[in-house]
Amino acid sequence: MKKLISWNVNGLRACVKKGFLDYFKDVDADIFCIQESKLQEGQIDLNLEGYYDYWNYAEKKGYSGTAIFTKEKPLNVTLGLGIEEHDKEGRVITLEFEDFYMITVYTPNSQDKLARINYRMSWEDAFLNYIKELEKNKPVIVCGDLNVAHEEIDLKNPKTNRNNAGFSDQEREKFSTLLSNGFIDTFRYFYPDKEGAYSWWSYRFNARANNAGWRIDYFLTSNSLKDRLVSADIHNEIFGSDHCPVELVIK
Repeated sequence: MKKLISWNVNGLRACVKKGFLDYFKDVDADIFCIQESKLQEGQIDLNLEGYYDYWNYAEKKGYSGTAIFTKEKPLNVTLGLGIEEHDKEGRVITLEFEDFYMITVYTPNSQDKLARINYRMSWEDAFLNYIKELEKNKPVIVCGDLNVAHEEIDLKNPKTNRNNAGFSDQEREKFSTLLSNGFIDTFRYFYPDKEGAYSWWSYRFNARANNAGWRIDYFLTSNSLKDRLVSADIHNEIFGSDHCPVELVIK
């Protein structure tokens, strides 16, 4: 069995002060992925014994960024998508293992009034092309903050959020396209009808206490891995960020 964890930490240095290392140790994941590290090389000294660590930093300081910590050394590591316009914000890391690719991704936010929606759409197309290319070699596991709640069941207030960033028709459609290209939303695979299951809450309006959240953090896998899926979980009991960790266990 392999336990995989993904967590948008919303600033790793801040999260470390709020118990990140305790959770990291307790959960004992085989692969632990983070998004929104918000730091540059040398700005944190993490001694995670027993893990190899791989980082992708944004050019802009204190912004975006991803990392993967893995017990097993990968065969190969790739940063970014290999497309210059998409590779300045440290959003993607791919590790190649013997029988799958592990990708962590922090999908660009469309921003207020969908100011960045056109960029987001071109990102979505590039990312899908990227993972479909990889899939020609072996199955793919994608995890991270995908910045979209797919269906109405995936957020507390779908009616009032329609066409806001993260719940626009365009973003939801791109997510549907991704799934129809042979990927499984693992949480929904196990819990197709589960309501109130969220991974992100605004810091405003007491949203977390009221569980007025969104499910925007995912583990997606190639269809060919279906028989290896054991469980999926959302750890909303874990604090330290405005997101909580999500989990996938595979054979």
